[in-house]
Amino acid sequence: MPQTITHETARNLVLHTQMLSKTPTKPAKKTSVTTAIRELGLLQIDTINIVARAPYFALFSRLGDYNKDWLDESLVDKSIFEYWAHAASFLPIEDYPYHRRMMLEKLRLPHYFKWYERNKDATDEMLEYIRRNGAVRSADFERKDGKKGTWWDWKFEKDALEFWFCAGELMVTRREKFQRVYDLRERVKEQWSDDDVPTLDETMRHFVEQTIHSLGIARLEWVADYFRLMNKPVEKAISELLANGTLVEVIVESWPEPALMLKKSLPLLDSRKHDLTPTLTTLLTPFDSLIFDRKRTKQLFDFDFSIECYLPPAKRKYGYYLVPILHRGRMVARADVKAHRQQGRFEVKGLFWEPGVTADEQMLTEVKEAIQRCADWHGTPEVVVNKYLPETLTLY
Repeated sequence: MPQTITHETARNLVLHTQMLSKTPTKPAKKTSVTTAIRELGLLQIDTINIVARAPYFALFSRLGDYNKDWLDESLVDKSIFEYWAHAASFLPIEDYPYHRRMMLEKLRLPHYFKWYERNKDATDEMLEYIRRNGAVRSADFERKDGKKGTWWDWKFEKDALEFWFCAGELMVTRREKFQRVYDLRERVKEQWSDDDVPTLDETMRHFVEQTIHSLGIARLEWVADYFRLMNKPVEKAISELLANGTLVEVIVESWPEPALMLKKSLPLLDSRKHDLTPTLTTLLTPFDSLIFDRKRTKQLFDFDFSIECYLPPAKRKYGYYLVPILHRGRMVARADVKAHRQQGRFEVKGLFWEPGVTADEQMLTEVKEAIQRCADWHGTPEVVVNKYLPETLTLY
């Protein structure tokens, strides 16, 4: 019979496998970065720089104070690579064969392949230009139409680079001031043969297994979103992994159907050997893998969260750049923050406590300390809080 656990145990297991349960006991080192990406399966990339960009911030939430250069260096030394997964992501190099299958099947950003058919000759010339001249950035090409580039209106050269990146013929060899530097796949991933690419079925099973490893436990409806896969191949992979014993079902009280775990992870539920009680308090990037599936976030934490920076100002309820505050397994608040690097100031424009949160001295102290740690890591140690809601729950 399937094992039965509480919702709290399931939530704590997710926090444990997402590396957001305990405060690190040892200082981070460079290998901590690649270990974290390997455990999470992916590290989502976003360019918003109001505070630290998303991948650096997500690592800080788990590792504490660490050197941000380690992530850039890991890309250069090829222990990680970039490609599309949940979104644009840093990925463990061991998983390259599976993502290569996704490239060959044209399963990422399929609209780009229609764009290519309309722009084939000029796009092919871009690839030949790189073959002749070496690695390039989008910024190396001047925009010729007089427009200012935006996320919705790229210059042709940027589109061409992104197409070949999506198709897998270009890879990101390094970043300069967070701008991608593209080079030919054969110059970045040397001595690679597509003979080593797994089948699509093997790839789907791998991504499902990695997802459930990274989440610890998962409802069926959570699985496809983690690597942005189609539902039917995911359901087929789950059936196969249940049949061969890799996956098992677990009953979670109050959940409508059995959840999924890796059989090898079941010992984590033995409280005599593993203490899953969360003690970490930290700030999270809105692009963190713990919460980037908003439906999962609501079901696990009863926390409604959205990224309001993409909304017009009049429609924002809280603020431009919101970071959730995780305290001992609960989402207790969200903060609208901005790092003023030149002034060394970490501005909390608004600190919004969740309804029903009961604040004791321990929670207030640990939240204040978490904000200060984040500010210190940013090099903006002066913390200023402009507004609290409710106004009675203050930290300073």
